[in-house]
Amino acid sequence: MATGQLWIEPVGDLIVARLRGEPTEALLREAHDKVLFLVRDSGRGKVLYDTLEMDPPPVDVPWAQRALDEELGAIQLKRAIVVPNSRLAYLARIAFGEGNYRVFYSDIVAAIQWLSQSEAASDESKVSNLT
Repeated sequence: MATGQLWIEPVGDLIVARLRGEPTEALLREAHDKVLFLVRDSGRGKVLYDTLEMDPPPVDVPWAQRALDEELGAIQLKRAIVVPNSRLAYLARIAFGEGNYRVFYSDIVAAIQWLSQSEAASDESKVSNLT
């Protein structure tokens, strides 16, 4: 498996984090720190995680992400995680737990649309998907 690589940059109203290869706890810490720096610097709290080229890590790595999320405090993030398969979707759900996020299967366009919705529209789409 390839060593993990990371690219994080602001794009429009979003912060885009691309992860490739197999991530480590150290790489997740670096990603977390860079995302939070950009959130604080730009005032943007919408983050797109592109993991389409990421290899599944050992299960302790997603738990490390969850621990990082516990350090967020008052920072509110809305995150879309784009995954290529059900294994990474499962690990994303472990990693982000109860946060404001949604997992998308290989659909970056839908992820961007969801992130671009207002909170009221997001809540409405959750309700309409349940009926």
